[in-house]
Amino acid sequence: MIERLDLQPRHRKRIEAVLNEHLPGVEVWSYGSRVNGRGHGGSDLDLVLRGPGLERLPIGKLSDLTEAFRESNIPFLIEARDWARLPESFHREIERGYVVLVRRHASA
Repeated sequence: MIERLDLQPRHRKRIEAVLNEHLPGVEVWSYGSRVNGRGHGGSDLDLVLRGPGLERLPIGKLSDLTEAFRESNIPFLIEARDWARLPESFHREIERGYVVLVRRHASA
């Protein structure tokens, strides 16, 4: 795990609020250019959603989350993917460098 995430505090707070509203109890990792130092202010934010038990998240909830990000005032694209729907090879790639954006609640 890496500790660096290129994200302004106001954007992080808004992103966390949207995530907690639409997918409470889901752990969220950020990876990609905003974590590995190759991003810039307009870079997209890559997120992977890790549901309880790493089970697949309902498609409807993923769709609602995507729409909420699209309608937010966040000035860059946010790509959110379900961990359970990604191939193992992509899991290994993400695990090489990520930041935990939202920790799973103890009760989840």
